[in-house]
Amino acid sequence: MFGIFKKKSEKEKLQSQYEKLLKEAHTLSTTNRKMSDQKTFEADEIMKKIELLD
Repeated sequence: MFGIFKKKSEKEKLQSQYEKLLKEAHTLSTTNRKMSDQKTFEADEIMKKIELLD
């Protein structure tokens, strides 16, 4: 119940951003391959930041 007041950690913020980018890349993969590749690249960069936090 009190979890709604808890702030997200930096890792949690990056994880949600990573998941969002992967979803966008997946939807773009059927229409615009170049943009899909760009979103995948951005997601990979965020994953590298997440791994550095560990």
